[in-house]
Amino acid sequence: MATSPTFRSTAATLRRRRQGPEQTSLTLFPTAARHGTCEQPSDASAPPEPVPTESESPLRKKPATELVGIARLAASSLRADAKRGTEYFLLPVKSILNRCDSENVPFRWTVNPYRGCEFGCKYCYARYTHEYMDIDGGEFESKIYVKKDAGALVDRDLSTEKIWGEHIAIGTATDPYQPAEREFGGTRAILEKMVQREGLSLSITTKSDQVVRDIDLLRRIAERSSITVNMSITTVRARLARLLEPRAPRPDLRLEAVRKLREAGISAGVLAMPVLPGITDSEEDLDSLARGARDAGAQWLAGRVLFLMPASLRQFMPFLDKKFPKLSKQYHEWYGRFQNVPETYRQEIAARVEKVRRKYELGTRTRTDESRAWKSPQMQLVWQGEERNEPDEIERGSPSSREIGKPSRIAGSYFVHRTAACARRETETRVRFHHASLAAMSMRVPDWESGRGSAGSAGPRAKS
Repeated sequence: MATSPTFRSTAATLRRRRQGPEQTSLTLFPTAARHGTCEQPSDASAPPEPVPTESESPLRKKPATELVGIARLAASSLRADAKRGTEYFLLPVKSILNRCDSENVPFRWTVNPYRGCEFGCKYCYARYTHEYMDIDGGEFESKIYVKKDAGALVDRDLSTEKIWGEHIAIGTATDPYQPAEREFGGTRAILEKMVQREGLSLSITTKSDQVVRDIDLLRRIAERSSITVNMSITTVRARLARLLEPRAPRPDLRLEAVRKLREAGISAGVLAMPVLPGITDSEEDLDSLARGARDAGAQWLAGRVLFLMPASLRQFMPFLDKKFPKLSKQYHEWYGRFQNVPETYRQEIAARVEKVRRKYELGTRTRTDESRAWKSPQMQLVWQGEERNEPDEIERGSPSSREIGKPSRIAGSYFVHRTAACARRETETRVRFHHASLAAMSMRVPDWESGRGSAGSAGPRAKS
């Protein structure tokens, strides 16, 4: 076990400035602020930025006895290892599957084997998740919490009826193939349990070429379930990628991983997320990325503009002020007030992504074989062999039998239609009501031989 690293304090938290009215006339950022495009690939990994010690962390103020929930569990977690300036802790959890009720994502269930991510992406939106544990978001890449017993817990979670027919997204907040995976293997343990299941709808999002290690499991899962891999790539320029994502694999290694996945028959595509204004948003940058995705055999390309939550804003803005000073004013005007860019700019970037997508004949969504995704057998009890005409339900948005499990276009990806689960529960309620009605009727069938109705009889009496 490596010795405990020595941490140094970072710059003070950024104070957001008050701005004037929202800018209405938008212009693209100056190209002079961009890094050069002539880089040579480098295998070296930059060390993470120094972080404050526990006593210096602005959010770690309460003693463990006063903490509750996940914060208390994190405070009591044992440190398992420390290397590369990062500490690893074993986090006891009750479940691996997390329910997501946000309307901004097209899935209900997520899996994140780790809390914190060692890749240390400067723009990472998920830094706020460390604050739930009473830990500053600046320590997101230096304090990694490994969820204990991931395999056994997900095996139990997958047995519950509530997730049947639902899409499960792996790697929505932290990367499932970050360096900690080599040490602890949480993601592989989860996939080994998913291999044993049938009819799952799964997706994996990662920045790491380490995903090819599990091609054997992915192929076995694809035989019985639906699974796709989204490779996140912000730029194909190696030096710029190293600056933005200090410890993530090089872009060319990620594209090579896409090629290997496609050769193995695994559905895979590229997510240009986030698109950073003035840094990775030019037509040249997006064209290079789309061309690389096409050459690697990617099936789709999707992009989304940078969004910064407060915890991310505090880390990203000092970095931007130092590395991209010419962009500082515009970023502060946009993100300092609204944490996002104006709608007109988002539409412009969406048009650019659409242009290169069409140019290189890339899809807009993941292509999955939903025929292998689970469908409730209760559906057949109600709808099999008959056409139903229920305009009232159609107007309310309830899907017909042909729509259940049908992929929908949301956020550039194919996922099981979110209303499928609602329709399934509605159908199961109808079936239970139908069965209850039959049972009630059977208890009231008259005794035709005696001429009396028997409330306790199970049907007509046999003739003597």
